[in-house]
Amino acid sequence: MNRLDLLESQSVFILREAFSQLQRPAMLWSLGKDSNVMIWLAKKAFFGHIPFPVIHLDTGLEFPETYAFRDQYAVEWGLNLIADACPDLSVVDETLPPASRLAGRKSEGLKQCLQNYGFDGLITGIRRDEQAIRAKERIFSPRNPDGGWNFREQPPEFWDQFNTSVPPGGHLRVHPLLHWTELDIWLYIERENIPVVSLYFSQNGQRYRSLGEIGITEPIQSEASNIAEIISELGLLKTEERAGRTMDHEAEDAFERLRSAGYL
Repeated sequence: MNRLDLLESQSVFILREAFSQLQRPAMLWSLGKDSNVMIWLAKKAFFGHIPFPVIHLDTGLEFPETYAFRDQYAVEWGLNLIADACPDLSVVDETLPPASRLAGRKSEGLKQCLQNYGFDGLITGIRRDEQAIRAKERIFSPRNPDGGWNFREQPPEFWDQFNTSVPPGGHLRVHPLLHWTELDIWLYIERENIPVVSLYFSQNGQRYRSLGEIGITEPIQSEASNIAEIISELGLLKTEERAGRTMDHEAEDAFERLRSAGYL
């Protein structure tokens, strides 16, 4: 079994474990490369049909190409899509820096979604190698009633033995891609021919390496116009994957504060 087969098998196991243990799970779909891989894995895990809702936390600030991708593949993949609008900026912590505060709308949208639909588990597409605070995550991660995360006190996980107990009034976050890398994601996309938003590919010498919303996401200089070229380019890049995410450069603790308060 090669590395991609092993990663796929582990992630399918995690998805099935989450579905069997949670009463009302849902999956978060950011429309980026990682969450598209997660959708693909879920279709494999459940024989072509995803048996729980898929949530897009919509700030109204996605790129036009991203919205077009969502509308096309929500239908093609037969998703039960929830795409409620996130609350406006007035409800977000005013002490956060500007880009982080804008991103914080998704945290508020997530709280709203949990309250409205009563989900006890949220399956997300984060990876440990993507950001330092995410490296502290567990595969099954408890959240308190406000969606908050205490990264200093997390349950141990040994030999795929997960703590699947839902905290009273809270929920579990489940991370089936936590052990993948950026390179793994692109190699799997290439192997499986998984669709992704066109903005990942070079246009006029620029492309998005990490795809977020308009105003808080910047492209990188790149001539990589297809998946094979992106894979080759990754071995040469010296910058972090999220270098184009404005909020990651605002304040040393901004992302940690967002994550502790419920951000993805």
